[in-house]
Amino acid sequence: MMLFHYLKFFFFHLIGLCSIAALLAGGHWISIGLFTVLGIYIIGDALCGDDTSTPKYKRPQILTFQLWMALPLLAFIVFSAVWSASSSDFAGFGAMVTSATGYDVLSAREHTTFGHHISGVLLAGLMIGLIGTITGHELTHRTWDPASMVIGRWLLAFSFDTVFSIEHVYGHHRYVSTTEDPATAPRGRNVYAHIVISTLKGNLSAWRIEQRRLKRKGKLALSPSNAVIRGHLMSLALVAAAYGIGGLEGMLYFIACGLWGKSLLEIVNYMEHYGMVRNPETPVQPRHSWNTNKRISSWTMFNLTRHSHHHAQGEVPYQDLKPFPEAPMMISGYLTTIVIAMIPPLWHRLMTPKVLDWDHNFASTEERKLASKANAESGIPELASRVPSQPKVA
Repeated sequence: MMLFHYLKFFFFHLIGLCSIAALLAGGHWISIGLFTVLGIYIIGDALCGDDTSTPKYKRPQILTFQLWMALPLLAFIVFSAVWSASSSDFAGFGAMVTSATGYDVLSAREHTTFGHHISGVLLAGLMIGLIGTITGHELTHRTWDPASMVIGRWLLAFSFDTVFSIEHVYGHHRYVSTTEDPATAPRGRNVYAHIVISTLKGNLSAWRIEQRRLKRKGKLALSPSNAVIRGHLMSLALVAAAYGIGGLEGMLYFIACGLWGKSLLEIVNYMEHYGMVRNPETPVQPRHSWNTNKRISSWTMFNLTRHSHHHAQGEVPYQDLKPFPEAPMMISGYLTTIVIAMIPPLWHRLMTPKVLDWDHNFASTEERKLASKANAESGIPELASRVPSQPKVA
Protein backbone atom coordinates (compact mmCIF):
# COMPACT_ATOMS: atom_id res chain seq x y z
CA MET A 1 0.00 0.00 0.00
CA MET A 2 2.85 2.41 0.80
CA LEU A 3 4.25 1.86 -2.69
CA PHE A 4 1.01 3.24 -4.11
CA HIS A 5 1.45 6.48 -2.15
CA TYR A 6 4.75 7.01 -3.98
CA LEU A 7 3.37 5.98 -7.36
CA LYS A 8 0.25 8.16 -7.21
CA PHE A 9 2.35 11.32 -7.60
CA PHE A 10 3.79 9.93 -10.86
CA PHE A 11 0.35 10.08 -12.46
CA PHE A 12 1.15 13.54 -13.80
CA HIS A 13 4.05 12.07 -15.83
CA LEU A 14 1.57 9.76 -17.56
CA ILE A 15 -0.67 12.71 -18.41
CA GLY A 16 2.37 14.53 -19.82
CA LEU A 17 3.34 11.56 -22.00
CA CYS A 18 -0.23 11.27 -23.29
CA SER A 19 -0.11 14.95 -24.22
CA ILE A 20 3.10 14.40 -26.18
CA ALA A 21 1.46 11.52 -28.05
CA ALA A 22 -1.55 13.67 -28.91
CA LEU A 23 0.56 16.59 -30.13
CA LEU A 24 2.68 14.36 -32.36
CA ALA A 25 -0.31 12.38 -33.68
CA GLY A 26 -1.71 15.64 -35.03
CA GLY A 27 -5.12 16.44 -36.43
CA HIS A 28 -8.14 15.48 -34.37
CA TRP A 29 -5.91 13.56 -31.93
CA ILE A 30 -4.75 16.89 -30.51
CA SER A 31 -8.30 17.92 -29.64
CA ILE A 32 -9.04 14.43 -28.33
CA GLY A 33 -5.96 14.68 -26.13
CA LEU A 34 -7.08 18.05 -24.75
CA PHE A 35 -10.58 16.88 -23.90
CA THR A 36 -9.24 13.63 -22.45
CA VAL A 37 -7.03 15.55 -20.03
CA LEU A 38 -9.91 17.86 -19.09
CA GLY A 39 -12.15 14.83 -18.58
CA ILE A 40 -9.61 13.07 -16.37
CA TYR A 41 -9.58 16.04 -14.02
CA ILE A 42 -13.16 17.25 -14.10
CA ILE A 43 -14.92 13.87 -14.22
CA GLY A 44 -12.25 12.20 -12.09
CA ASP A 45 -12.58 14.75 -9.29
CA ALA A 46 -16.37 14.51 -9.46
CA LEU A 47 -16.40 10.72 -9.18
CA CYS A 48 -13.35 9.84 -7.11
CA GLY A 49 -14.06 11.87 -3.99
CA ASP A 50 -11.48 13.24 -1.58
CA ASP A 51 -8.01 12.09 -0.61
CA THR A 52 -7.38 12.81 3.06
CA SER A 53 -4.59 10.27 3.56
CA THR A 54 -1.46 11.42 5.40
CA PRO A 55 1.16 8.67 4.97
CA LYS A 56 4.68 8.99 6.36
CA TYR A 57 7.27 8.93 3.59
CA LYS A 58 10.60 7.35 4.61
CA ARG A 59 12.26 8.08 1.24
CA PRO A 60 11.32 11.67 0.33
CA GLN A 61 14.31 11.85 -2.03
CA ILE A 62 12.30 9.70 -4.47
CA LEU A 63 9.60 12.36 -4.55
CA THR A 64 12.16 15.12 -4.99
CA PHE A 65 13.69 13.31 -7.98
CA GLN A 66 10.18 12.90 -9.34
CA LEU A 67 9.80 16.69 -9.22
CA TRP A 68 13.11 17.17 -11.02
CA MET A 69 11.89 14.85 -13.80
CA ALA A 70 9.29 17.50 -14.68
CA LEU A 71 11.90 19.62 -16.49
CA PRO A 72 12.88 17.13 -19.23
CA LEU A 73 9.24 16.07 -19.52
CA LEU A 74 8.00 19.64 -20.01
CA ALA A 75 10.85 20.39 -22.42
CA PHE A 76 9.78 17.43 -24.56
CA ILE A 77 6.12 18.48 -24.42
CA VAL A 78 6.96 22.02 -25.54
CA PHE A 79 9.34 20.73 -28.21
CA SER A 80 6.56 18.50 -29.54
CA ALA A 81 4.14 21.43 -29.52
CA VAL A 82 6.53 23.76 -31.33
CA TRP A 83 7.41 21.04 -33.85
CA SER A 84 3.71 20.35 -34.47
CA ALA A 85 3.18 23.99 -35.48
CA SER A 86 6.24 24.37 -37.70
CA SER A 87 6.73 23.56 -41.37
CA SER A 88 10.25 22.14 -41.03
CA ASP A 89 11.43 18.87 -39.54
CA PHE A 90 13.99 19.93 -36.95
CA ALA A 91 16.89 17.46 -36.79
CA GLY A 92 14.80 14.94 -38.72
CA PHE A 93 12.65 14.39 -35.64
CA GLY A 94 9.44 13.67 -37.53
CA ALA A 95 11.15 11.23 -39.89
CA MET A 96 12.67 9.43 -36.90
CA VAL A 97 9.30 9.12 -35.11
CA THR A 98 7.65 7.91 -38.31
CA SER A 99 10.36 5.28 -38.81
CA ALA A 100 10.17 4.11 -35.19
CA THR A 101 6.37 3.93 -34.89
CA GLY A 102 5.11 3.39 -38.43
CA TYR A 103 2.78 6.38 -37.96
CA ASP A 104 3.42 9.20 -40.42
CA VAL A 105 3.56 12.18 -38.10
CA LEU A 106 4.75 14.45 -40.92
CA SER A 107 1.65 13.75 -42.98
CA ALA A 108 -0.56 14.11 -39.90
CA ARG A 109 0.98 17.49 -39.17
CA GLU A 110 0.33 18.70 -42.72
CA HIS A 111 -3.37 17.86 -42.34
CA THR A 112 -3.77 19.50 -38.91
CA THR A 113 -6.32 22.31 -39.14
CA PHE A 114 -6.19 25.71 -37.44
CA GLY A 115 -8.85 24.60 -34.93
CA HIS A 116 -6.77 21.63 -33.84
CA HIS A 117 -3.73 23.90 -33.49
CA ILE A 118 -5.80 26.00 -31.09
CA SER A 119 -6.40 22.80 -29.12
CA GLY A 120 -2.63 22.28 -29.23
CA VAL A 121 -1.98 25.69 -27.67
CA LEU A 122 -4.54 24.98 -24.96
CA LEU A 123 -3.10 21.52 -24.29
CA ALA A 124 0.55 22.57 -24.27
CA GLY A 125 -0.25 25.65 -22.17
CA LEU A 126 -2.17 23.47 -19.74
CA MET A 127 0.89 21.23 -19.44
CA ILE A 128 3.08 24.30 -18.86
CA GLY A 129 0.74 25.19 -16.00
CA LEU A 130 0.40 21.71 -14.52
CA ILE A 131 3.89 20.33 -15.02
CA GLY A 132 5.82 23.61 -15.14
CA THR A 133 4.23 26.10 -12.78
CA ILE A 134 2.95 23.71 -10.10
CA THR A 135 6.24 21.81 -9.93
CA GLY A 136 8.22 25.05 -10.14
CA HIS A 137 6.14 26.39 -7.25
CA GLU A 138 7.06 23.43 -5.07
CA LEU A 139 10.75 23.50 -5.99
CA THR A 140 11.31 27.25 -5.57
CA HIS A 141 9.96 27.04 -2.04
CA ARG A 142 13.01 24.89 -1.29
CA THR A 143 15.31 27.87 -0.94
CA TRP A 144 17.86 25.73 0.91
CA ASP A 145 18.33 23.43 -2.12
CA PRO A 146 20.24 25.06 -5.05
CA ALA A 147 19.44 22.24 -7.50
CA SER A 148 15.70 22.49 -6.83
CA MET A 149 15.83 26.27 -7.16
CA VAL A 150 17.56 26.11 -10.57
CA ILE A 151 15.21 23.44 -11.92
CA GLY A 152 12.19 25.24 -10.49
CA ARG A 153 13.12 28.55 -12.11
CA TRP A 154 13.64 26.89 -15.50
CA LEU A 155 10.21 25.31 -15.19
CA LEU A 156 8.73 28.74 -14.45
CA ALA A 157 10.61 30.23 -17.40
CA PHE A 158 8.30 28.37 -19.80
CA SER A 159 5.44 30.63 -18.67
CA PHE A 160 7.61 33.79 -18.58
CA ASP A 161 7.18 33.82 -14.83
CA THR A 162 10.49 33.25 -13.05
CA VAL A 163 9.59 36.29 -10.92
CA PHE A 164 7.08 33.96 -9.26
CA SER A 165 10.02 32.41 -7.39
CA ILE A 166 10.62 35.82 -5.81
CA GLU A 167 7.23 37.47 -5.37
CA HIS A 168 5.39 34.30 -4.36
CA VAL A 169 7.90 33.12 -1.76
CA TYR A 170 8.83 36.49 -0.26
CA GLY A 171 5.75 38.59 -1.05
CA HIS A 172 2.60 36.53 -1.49
CA HIS A 173 3.24 34.29 1.51
CA ARG A 174 3.69 37.31 3.73
CA TYR A 175 0.75 39.38 2.49
CA VAL A 176 -1.70 36.69 1.35
CA SER A 177 -5.38 37.58 1.78
CA THR A 178 -4.61 41.27 2.32
CA THR A 179 -4.98 44.29 0.07
CA GLU A 180 -1.17 44.41 -0.20
CA ASP A 181 -1.01 41.08 -2.02
CA PRO A 182 -1.22 41.29 -5.85
CA ALA A 183 -2.31 37.64 -6.11
CA THR A 184 -5.33 37.95 -3.77
CA ALA A 185 -8.44 38.94 -5.70
CA PRO A 186 -10.82 41.30 -3.89
CA ARG A 187 -14.53 40.51 -3.80
CA GLY A 188 -16.30 41.40 -7.03
CA ARG A 189 -13.24 41.32 -9.33
CA ASN A 190 -13.58 39.09 -12.40
CA VAL A 191 -10.85 36.66 -13.33
CA TYR A 192 -9.85 38.38 -16.60
CA ALA A 193 -9.11 41.65 -14.85
CA HIS A 194 -7.22 39.71 -12.20
CA ILE A 195 -4.92 38.06 -14.75
CA VAL A 196 -3.75 41.48 -15.94
CA ILE A 197 -3.67 43.25 -12.58
CA SER A 198 -1.92 40.42 -10.72
CA THR A 199 0.65 39.97 -13.49
CA LEU A 200 1.61 43.66 -13.58
CA LYS A 201 1.62 44.16 -9.82
CA GLY A 202 3.35 40.83 -9.23
CA ASN A 203 6.23 41.77 -11.53
CA LEU A 204 6.53 45.18 -9.87
CA SER A 205 6.50 43.56 -6.42
CA ALA A 206 9.20 41.06 -7.44
CA TRP A 207 11.39 43.89 -8.76
CA ARG A 208 11.07 45.81 -5.48
CA ILE A 209 11.83 42.70 -3.40
CA GLU A 210 14.92 41.95 -5.50
CA GLN A 211 15.98 45.60 -5.43
CA ARG A 212 15.89 45.57 -1.61
CA ARG A 213 17.86 42.31 -1.50
CA LEU A 214 20.59 43.67 -3.75
CA LYS A 215 20.76 46.94 -1.82
CA ARG A 216 21.43 45.00 1.40
CA LYS A 217 24.32 43.29 -0.40
CA GLY A 218 25.65 46.57 -1.75
CA LYS A 219 24.88 45.68 -5.37
CA LEU A 220 23.14 47.59 -8.13
CA ALA A 221 19.65 46.63 -9.28
CA LEU A 222 20.74 46.79 -12.91
CA SER A 223 23.37 44.07 -12.70
CA PRO A 224 23.86 40.37 -13.47
CA SER A 225 23.08 39.68 -9.81
CA ASN A 226 19.44 40.66 -10.34
CA ALA A 227 17.36 37.45 -10.36
CA VAL A 228 14.45 39.23 -12.08
CA ILE A 229 16.62 40.15 -15.06
CA ARG A 230 18.26 36.73 -15.19
CA GLY A 231 14.85 35.07 -15.06
CA HIS A 232 13.47 37.04 -17.99
CA LEU A 233 16.63 36.19 -19.95
CA MET A 234 15.92 32.51 -19.26
CA SER A 235 12.48 32.90 -20.83
CA LEU A 236 14.00 34.80 -23.73
CA ALA A 237 16.40 31.89 -24.28
CA LEU A 238 13.42 29.54 -24.55
CA VAL A 239 11.79 31.85 -27.10
CA ALA A 240 15.02 31.79 -29.11
CA ALA A 241 15.11 27.99 -28.87
CA ALA A 242 11.54 27.81 -30.15
CA TYR A 243 12.57 29.99 -33.10
CA GLY A 244 15.50 27.71 -33.80
CA ILE A 245 13.26 24.65 -33.76
CA GLY A 246 10.21 25.92 -35.61
CA GLY A 247 11.00 29.31 -37.11
CA LEU A 248 8.71 32.29 -36.65
CA GLU A 249 5.55 30.17 -36.55
CA GLY A 250 7.05 27.87 -33.92
CA MET A 251 8.19 30.83 -31.83
CA LEU A 252 4.76 32.50 -31.91
CA TYR A 253 3.13 29.17 -31.06
CA PHE A 254 5.40 28.80 -28.02
CA ILE A 255 4.69 32.35 -26.87
CA ALA A 256 0.95 31.65 -27.07
CA CYS A 257 1.40 28.44 -25.06
CA GLY A 258 3.50 30.23 -22.45
CA LEU A 259 1.07 33.10 -22.04
CA TRP A 260 -1.79 30.65 -21.60
CA GLY A 261 0.29 28.82 -18.99
CA LYS A 262 0.92 32.12 -17.19
CA SER A 263 -2.79 32.97 -17.33
CA LEU A 264 -3.58 29.64 -15.70
CA LEU A 265 -1.34 30.55 -12.78
CA GLU A 266 -3.21 33.79 -12.23
CA ILE A 267 -6.55 32.01 -12.50
CA VAL A 268 -5.35 29.62 -9.80
CA ASN A 269 -4.21 32.56 -7.66
CA TYR A 270 -7.64 34.07 -8.19
CA MET A 271 -9.56 31.04 -6.96
CA GLU A 272 -7.20 30.13 -4.09
CA HIS A 273 -7.75 33.37 -2.15
CA TYR A 274 -10.71 35.13 -3.75
CA GLY A 275 -12.50 37.38 -1.28
CA MET A 276 -10.30 36.51 1.71
CA VAL A 277 -9.40 39.29 4.14
CA ARG A 278 -6.69 39.53 6.80
CA ASN A 279 -4.73 42.13 8.74
CA PRO A 280 -1.15 41.75 7.42
CA GLU A 281 0.13 42.11 10.99
CA THR A 282 -1.64 38.91 12.07
CA PRO A 283 -0.41 35.35 11.36
CA VAL A 284 -1.63 33.47 8.29
CA GLN A 285 -4.06 30.74 9.30
CA PRO A 286 -5.53 27.79 7.34
CA ARG A 287 -8.77 29.77 7.02
CA HIS A 288 -7.04 32.30 4.74
CA SER A 289 -6.97 29.98 1.70
CA TRP A 290 -9.62 28.06 -0.20
CA ASN A 291 -8.82 24.39 0.12
CA THR A 292 -9.84 21.19 -1.68
CA ASN A 293 -8.98 17.54 -1.20
CA LYS A 294 -10.27 16.18 -4.51
CA ARG A 295 -8.38 13.00 -5.25
CA ILE A 296 -7.28 13.44 -8.88
CA SER A 297 -6.26 17.07 -8.37
CA SER A 298 -4.29 16.13 -5.26
CA TRP A 299 -2.42 13.26 -6.89
CA THR A 300 -1.47 15.12 -10.08
CA MET A 301 -0.76 18.53 -8.53
CA PHE A 302 1.49 17.48 -5.66
CA ASN A 303 -1.08 18.36 -3.00
CA LEU A 304 -1.26 21.97 -4.14
CA THR A 305 -4.92 21.35 -3.33
CA ARG A 306 -4.02 21.33 0.36
CA HIS A 307 -3.47 25.04 0.11
CA SER A 308 -4.64 25.90 3.60
CA HIS A 309 -1.78 23.99 5.20
CA HIS A 310 0.68 25.24 2.58
CA HIS A 311 0.02 28.86 3.54
CA ALA A 312 0.02 28.14 7.23
CA GLN A 313 3.44 26.43 6.86
CA GLY A 314 4.98 27.27 3.49
CA GLU A 315 8.20 25.33 4.13
CA VAL A 316 6.46 21.94 4.48
CA PRO A 317 7.15 19.62 1.48
CA TYR A 318 4.08 18.75 -0.56
CA GLN A 319 3.96 15.12 0.50
CA ASP A 320 3.67 16.13 4.18
CA LEU A 321 0.82 18.62 3.78
CA LYS A 322 -2.31 17.85 5.78
CA PRO A 323 -5.80 17.89 4.20
CA PHE A 324 -7.47 20.29 6.71
CA PRO A 325 -11.03 19.12 5.89
CA GLU A 326 -12.36 21.77 8.28
CA ALA A 327 -10.86 24.61 6.19
CA PRO A 328 -12.97 26.70 3.77
CA MET A 329 -13.47 24.64 0.63
CA MET A 330 -13.32 25.49 -3.08
CA ILE A 331 -16.20 24.77 -5.41
CA SER A 332 -14.56 21.49 -6.54
CA GLY A 333 -11.19 20.26 -7.82
CA TYR A 334 -8.76 22.63 -9.49
CA LEU A 335 -9.58 22.23 -13.18
CA THR A 336 -13.31 22.27 -12.49
CA THR A 337 -12.91 25.46 -10.45
CA ILE A 338 -10.71 26.99 -13.18
CA VAL A 339 -13.45 26.44 -15.76
CA ILE A 340 -16.07 27.96 -13.44
CA ALA A 341 -13.82 30.96 -12.67
CA MET A 342 -13.62 31.67 -16.39
CA ILE A 343 -17.40 32.18 -16.45
CA PRO A 344 -17.75 35.23 -14.14
CA PRO A 345 -21.56 35.15 -13.67
CA LEU A 346 -21.40 31.48 -12.68
CA TRP A 347 -18.37 32.09 -10.48
CA HIS A 348 -20.02 34.89 -8.51
CA ARG A 349 -23.26 32.93 -8.22
CA LEU A 350 -21.43 29.98 -6.65
CA MET A 351 -18.80 31.89 -4.66
CA THR A 352 -20.92 34.61 -3.10
CA PRO A 353 -22.60 32.16 -0.67
CA LYS A 354 -19.17 30.70 0.15
CA VAL A 355 -17.74 34.14 0.87
CA LEU A 356 -20.67 34.96 3.14
CA ASP A 357 -20.23 31.63 4.89
CA TRP A 358 -16.53 32.45 5.37
CA ASP A 359 -17.48 35.76 6.99
CA HIS A 360 -19.81 33.99 9.40
CA ASN A 361 -17.91 30.80 10.19
CA PHE A 362 -14.22 31.60 9.73
CA ALA A 363 -13.56 35.34 10.09
CA SER A 364 -12.23 36.82 13.31
CA THR A 365 -13.87 39.89 14.84
CA GLU A 366 -11.34 42.16 13.14
CA GLU A 367 -11.74 40.33 9.84
CA ARG A 368 -15.52 40.79 10.02
CA LYS A 369 -14.94 44.54 9.87
CA LEU A 370 -12.61 44.15 6.90
CA ALA A 371 -15.15 41.84 5.26
CA SER A 372 -17.95 44.37 5.74
CA LYS A 373 -15.88 47.01 3.96
CA ALA A 374 -14.96 44.56 1.18
CA ASN A 375 -18.61 43.62 0.72
CA ALA A 376 -19.64 47.24 0.37
CA GLU A 377 -16.96 47.82 -2.29
CA SER A 378 -17.54 44.59 -4.18
CA GLY A 379 -20.25 45.80 -6.54
CA ILE A 380 -22.17 42.56 -5.89
CA PRO A 381 -25.61 43.35 -4.44
CA GLU A 382 -25.80 40.09 -2.47
CA LEU A 383 -22.56 41.00 -0.70
CA ALA A 384 -23.11 44.74 -0.38
CA SER A 385 -26.41 44.21 1.41
CA ARG A 386 -24.98 41.83 4.01
CA VAL A 387 -23.24 42.67 7.25
CA PRO A 388 -21.22 39.72 8.61
CA SER A 389 -22.85 38.21 11.68
CA GLN A 390 -21.10 37.16 14.85
CA PRO A 391 -18.26 34.79 13.91
CA LYS A 392 -17.95 31.26 15.24
CA VAL A 393 -14.15 31.52 15.47
CA ALA A 394 -12.02 34.20 17.05
